[in-house]
Amino acid sequence: MDPHDICQRAAIDGYDLLEDLALDMRSAWNHSADAIWEEIDPELWELTHNPWAVLQSTSRYTLGRLLADQQFRGLVDKLVKAKRDALSAPTWFQENHSKSPLTCAAYFSMEFMLSEALPIYSGGLGNVAGDQLKAASDLGVPVIGIGLLYSQGYFRQFIDKNGEQQELYPYNDPGQLPVKPLRMANGEWLRVKFDFPGWPLWLRVWEVKVGRRTLYLLDSNDIANFPGHRGITSELYGGNTELRLKQELVLGIGGWRLLDMLGIQPEICHLNEGHAALAVLERALCYMQKTKQPFEVALAATRIGNLFTTHTAVSAGFDRFPPDLVAKYLERYAQKKLGIPFERLLSLGQLNPNDDFNMAYLAIRGSGAVNGVSLLHGEVSRHLFKDLFPRWPEQEIPVGSVTNGVHVPTWDSSISDDLWTEACGKERWHGKTEELEEKIMLVPETKIWEMRTVSRGLLIDHTRSRLARQLGGRGASDEEIEKAKSFLNPDALTLGFARRFAAYKRPTLLLSDEDRFLRILTNRDRPVQLIIAGKAHPADAGGHALIKRWMDFISRPEVRPHVVFLSDDDMILTEHLVQGVDLWINTPRRPWEASGTSGMKVLVNGGLNLSELDGWWAEAYSPEVGWALGDRQEHGEDPDWDKAEANTLYDLLEMEVIPEFYTRDDKQVPLAWLKRIRESMARLTPHFSSNRTVREYTEKFYLPAAESYRKRAENNGALAKRIVDWQFAIEQNWGKLGFGELKIETGKDLHRFELQVYLNNLDRQAVKVELYSATTKNEMEYQGQIPNTPNGHIYRAEIPAANQASSFTPRIIPNFPGVAIPLEANQILWQR
Repeated sequence: MDPHDICQRAAIDGYDLLEDLALDMRSAWNHSADAIWEEIDPELWELTHNPWAVLQSTSRYTLGRLLADQQFRGLVDKLVKAKRDALSAPTWFQENHSKSPLTCAAYFSMEFMLSEALPIYSGGLGNVAGDQLKAASDLGVPVIGIGLLYSQGYFRQFIDKNGEQQELYPYNDPGQLPVKPLRMANGEWLRVKFDFPGWPLWLRVWEVKVGRRTLYLLDSNDIANFPGHRGITSELYGGNTELRLKQELVLGIGGWRLLDMLGIQPEICHLNEGHAALAVLERALCYMQKTKQPFEVALAATRIGNLFTTHTAVSAGFDRFPPDLVAKYLERYAQKKLGIPFERLLSLGQLNPNDDFNMAYLAIRGSGAVNGVSLLHGEVSRHLFKDLFPRWPEQEIPVGSVTNGVHVPTWDSSISDDLWTEACGKERWHGKTEELEEKIMLVPETKIWEMRTVSRGLLIDHTRSRLARQLGGRGASDEEIEKAKSFLNPDALTLGFARRFAAYKRPTLLLSDEDRFLRILTNRDRPVQLIIAGKAHPADAGGHALIKRWMDFISRPEVRPHVVFLSDDDMILTEHLVQGVDLWINTPRRPWEASGTSGMKVLVNGGLNLSELDGWWAEAYSPEVGWALGDRQEHGEDPDWDKAEANTLYDLLEMEVIPEFYTRDDKQVPLAWLKRIRESMARLTPHFSSNRTVREYTEKFYLPAAESYRKRAENNGALAKRIVDWQFAIEQNWGKLGFGELKIETGKDLHRFELQVYLNNLDRQAVKVELYSATTKNEMEYQGQIPNTPNGHIYRAEIPAANQASSFTPRIIPNFPGVAIPLEANQILWQR
């Protein structure tokens, strides 16, 4: 934009207020200002839902005229005051944890889904990051987001006349995105310098306001950069392996370096997937520079404040890089900055020498806690990472879980918001939500049915309109476009499916028996319709073929009025879908869906789920709240199982779902269906919200880790140094430990175990001796030295006689107060 025009705009009385509203991503979930942007430019607002683009595209004359209008200006003033009052109000964190040591948690993510106005996301990972940042704002949790500003973002999808997906890469003009350059006190644009091979890399920094929180975005498209480096942040999940590594260098090392430049010292570094794992190295480096401690002490001091959240359910999903490629960018960094051999840095990301460098392994070895994103995914992750902890029982692999949730105010419709506000109050998502279930259970069925009827009708209207534009862009005739405007029935049972088109998600399961599915769709008395959306990764030929199969099915004249594929799935489309569908269908192969969040979004709007017992649905499902596929077992890619599950899916639709929806009372209300909706809304919506997720992260991880980090970091890392010395002693002496005689005496009520243990030169406080069984573990008590044996010790334990003595095995594990075992010391010795 012309600087002269910017100055003239700023001179308009009230322009600063509009700018304040437009640049705050709070508008993505608080829609009170929507009327302003719609009045300024209704067409652009409808197309983009981007307040900043509307403001930047409007003439000075129009803005001046509107702001001079008393009614319009009064509304702007009222909205600005309401926003400021809301952001200054006491928060859950202030009221419950104001005296905690947590002052800042830095949240690193490759993508953030905040609004369609800022298209720097692909799907689930960005959805989680964006929703959690919004919830942190609502709750007042001190979180800062760190990400990348992509000049193209993820691709946009176009379905051509042959039913094939085509990829488009429009340019994201920063001038039309709700971002501002981050400037220093002297007005200079803050830039982070990174030493790349041959040329320095300069990273511009952008600032995004997300309510009470801030998101910083790094951007390599600086004019001072070597041309080959300017495109590092061009495309999300695009390019080759080297580009991916460079992006992760920028995110992890560049991101933490930015925080250091700003003087921000987070207690917590939250890695949302392994992409940002290199932040653990830069965090250690910053600590080294402040304390003059060596790398190992710095890592021990800082790792306890790092949290790694894995979203991957298969080992092939972890980012891996060849050692020679890692050496190109990090060998000098290891030697000159960290002061360690490059082989030491490599070992943090390897299971064996010469392996590729695994970013998830680095994240684990650089963190004080690790979690999956659902209960089932925690189990899956413990299996995936068991090789890092040899000989440890799988249930003790140090991976916990925090199940994902969605930011409910982002995904609820206006009519749903009204219903919930009347029942539970306007501030219901700003604190604890446990009491909401009881209140929603009191909402009359008639109100819920009214909400569902209106919401479904709005979805059908939007689908027809979008489909008409889609067909026009594809070159369809006027007759075809006009006919499409009558597709779908606002009173028919409406199914929804919108996921990435990948083989493991089985998006064509409904097409396993096309004739049977067609009979379900075209039943005159109980019609069913389906709205589909989703993209296939550009490099996934199989995913493209899955889309093509649906398009071929939809092209049949008898199908066309009942099934619609809406291309270019984005946040706007997703909002319409989750607000309007009656039943959300999800069919992944268990256990490859780490969590999934799409089905959570329908809950607040009265939509129901029919899903595989995988991810979040494996813990959410009960017969009162929806329907389930699967037997809670894993069947791999067995085609016979796919066929069986397809038949189960048809059976559920024909014998349970459809009859329940169409069985009405004398007022044409489906009472059984509404009972299920109310149970689903009340039980599941609060629990599977990002409100609960962020409170759980805060209380389960952030707060205790902040206290632990404070203890390790203070006094120039004195405690961290003792931990490193203990780790060294463990490594040097572990192979010399051994067991002596084990005596077991069984009385009426107890088994009494007495065990001889030889610790060589290790202090007995450095280890713990336990009796382990598949269901329990019991620490054995130290009794003293074996007579005349300086390195021999005696331990005893008593176990209830109800347990079989033979089911217990003695073991020795490392022990140091406040150290995470086996995460920070993975040795274990079993008596043979």
